[in-house]
Amino acid sequence: MAVLLHRLGHSAYRHRKLVLAVWLVILAALIACVGVFGGKLDDRFSVPGTESQRALDTLGRTLPAASGANAQIVLTAPAGENITKPRYTAVIAKTVRAAETAPQVRAVDDPLTSGAVSADRKTAVVQVSYSAQNTEVKKSSLHVIETAAKAAEKDGLKTSVGGSVYGSKGVEIGPSEIIGVLVAMAVLVITFGSLLAAGMSLLTALIGVAVGLTGLLALAPAVDISSTAVTLALMLGLAVGIDYVLFILSRHRQQLARGTSPRESIALATGTAGSAVVFAGTTVIIALAALSVIGIPFLTTMGLGAAGAVLVAVLASITLLPAVAGFAGTRLTPKPGGRTAQRARNTAEATGHGARWVRRVAAKPLLTVLATTGILLALALPATDMRLSLPDNASAAHGSSERTAYDTVSDKFGPGFNGPLLVLTDAGSGSGTSGTAAGAQVARKLRALDDVHAVLPPQPTGDPAQSVVTVIPASGPDSVRTDRLVREIRETGADIHASTGTSVAVTGATAVNIDVSTRLGDSLLPFVAIVVGLSLILLMLVFRSLVVPVKAAVGFLLSVGASLGMVVALFQWGWLADVLDVPHAGPVVSFLPIILIGVLFGLAMDYEVFLVSGMREEWTHTGRARQSIVKGAQHSVRVVIAAALIMFTVFAGFFPLDNPVIKPIAFALAVGVVIDAFIVRMTFVPAVMALLGRHAWWLPAWLDRLLPDVDIEGGNLQKSPPAERKRPELVS
Repeated sequence: MAVLLHRLGHSAYRHRKLVLAVWLVILAALIACVGVFGGKLDDRFSVPGTESQRALDTLGRTLPAASGANAQIVLTAPAGENITKPRYTAVIAKTVRAAETAPQVRAVDDPLTSGAVSADRKTAVVQVSYSAQNTEVKKSSLHVIETAAKAAEKDGLKTSVGGSVYGSKGVEIGPSEIIGVLVAMAVLVITFGSLLAAGMSLLTALIGVAVGLTGLLALAPAVDISSTAVTLALMLGLAVGIDYVLFILSRHRQQLARGTSPRESIALATGTAGSAVVFAGTTVIIALAALSVIGIPFLTTMGLGAAGAVLVAVLASITLLPAVAGFAGTRLTPKPGGRTAQRARNTAEATGHGARWVRRVAAKPLLTVLATTGILLALALPATDMRLSLPDNASAAHGSSERTAYDTVSDKFGPGFNGPLLVLTDAGSGSGTSGTAAGAQVARKLRALDDVHAVLPPQPTGDPAQSVVTVIPASGPDSVRTDRLVREIRETGADIHASTGTSVAVTGATAVNIDVSTRLGDSLLPFVAIVVGLSLILLMLVFRSLVVPVKAAVGFLLSVGASLGMVVALFQWGWLADVLDVPHAGPVVSFLPIILIGVLFGLAMDYEVFLVSGMREEWTHTGRARQSIVKGAQHSVRVVIAAALIMFTVFAGFFPLDNPVIKPIAFALAVGVVIDAFIVRMTFVPAVMALLGRHAWWLPAWLDRLLPDVDIEGGNLQKSPPAERKRPELVS
């Protein structure tokens, strides 16, 4: 692979104008496709084949109002007044009439007729049902609803609007992400000591991100793509794009400082550091693509979209970067007296802060291993209490209209009113029993269950054998008690079917979310097993060792555990929630653990390869175990630190967003990168290597003969150096 990438680097450098033109033409074509054919994003969470999804699909045909989007206009009377007074009932009637004029609205329920008035007669809720799904509701329709609420406020009522239609935020880009990119630029400037090198790195990464994102958005008309998938692709593509360019360009400038010609230098950097980039990128892509095995459509598009962004980042680093470096030529050469040039020429002694840190760690390996393991296990303890769920308007920002509406409804009507359960009953076409009669029987049995606040009369559907019974739980949508109630209803439904022949299925947004979280929770351990097994195989191929892969896998599991523990402590337990502006303490986003495992796995293998490959090279040359650890890490430690800081700033830039899905994912990835890079790879790994000594590189002879040589370190390039390596190069 190294030889192939070396040739690719040569070719891209030589045909730099063509390569750059191809990238720009592809970007322009994708932008045009998005502009002409771009479709809407779909933020629905569904799991085909589950009871709740099958029932919801049935209601989509027989009772569309129950399966479409909904909005709420929450009206509250002034202090000391009742909402049922004539002056306020007139305002309610006016609000209902105004809401009925909104486009796409199928029905508007007058609270005075439906009974959606609080027990203290202070608050009423106007329910608006749409004929479309959340992502299909037009802004003009929402504008009519919001205008009606503002008119009611002018008439003396306190109002807020909410409902499922406000659950999707779309793709959000704000000042914090721009600040994150600027901080990454500053890290690049400090690392390279050159504005030109830093700017070139960022330019290459941004072009790659733009191609990856526009390519994903261009697929929106044909594939259901969520806004979370686009944001995750942006976050990950930007982070790895900058990091991969950093790895290759650092090697290129080191070689320029040693007198290698620009063409041969970038070809060598592409063949050596580029091999590690391809390996690291491939592991991320495989881990993210493996999300499709779970069988949840929105998670599949999320994984494949992010994997596509990483693939584009890899391609940009091994083709576009050599081309752009060709335009810079010798101007990328570090100044002779600068730190970069001194480090490039200093091969006799391990110097620098990173090397000194590794030397201290290797001096007391047992103490270091015990200390780091203890710290990471302590951080991971909260993860044992992790609960999974999908966010709703309870996680919206404080002060937002949807959060105010949610809190008012919960306070005045009970927490279960925000997450009603829809129970679809079907008496069967040949039973002779009407759907409403069968529904009434089911409703009587459901009222006897624990944690049931209210059961509404059965509602007929387009199928005369069916009806829908609405159950209001006594607990909120993300409560363990509500989860238990769904299970009890399903158990009761099985008994009802056995005795009467009427089938019962629980659905609605709350039940769908519970089923999604259950499927994801059940898939977590098998996915971890796949990822860990993959890491063992890949690292065994790269380092030809049994111990190094096991050590890397243990370190990866410690990183994931500690990261999830910190997520639970902040987002579920609420520790420091006010300080970090987390609006709601509740269960962890159900697909966060799997996303974290997939992404962090690739990044962990990335850092592992860059750090340990230098150690292996020194071990191969000298046979001195302790010296190879310190000497082998001296050049890679500084680059890994810069790469981890860049990743952290990019991920942290998404944390301030008021998006209940992206916020915890950004936090998990940011702390995961810091933990894995600084505690595991730069502390735990050298300590374990020092503790094991020469045994760290042991591999049975028979297995050594069976394993193929992947040449991740570019050894074949060193054996047969090109004749033109020292040839002077003119820059055109």
